[in-house]
Amino acid sequence: MPTVSKSALKARMLEYFREVESSGEPLVVTDNRVPVLKVLPFRRAETAEEIFGDLRKNARLPDDAELNEPVADVWSEHA
Repeated sequence: MPTVSKSALKARMLEYFREVESSGEPLVVTDNRVPVLKVLPFRRAETAEEIFGDLRKNARLPDDAELNEPVADVWSEHA
């Protein structure tokens, strides 16, 4: 993780911000060589569809299953 002093950050802040934005890598800001801040790129939250969308193709109920049956009765516990 790259580090930069407060004074160096002040002199070239936009350059450092652009680098964090493009690389996605956090930047640690130091004061007298002691870490005091971490600059992180903003990440938008993913929707449930984006996270689990591919799984919808693979999840299947047996043909004789009812949606209101307990899961243990539908699928074997050995899966």
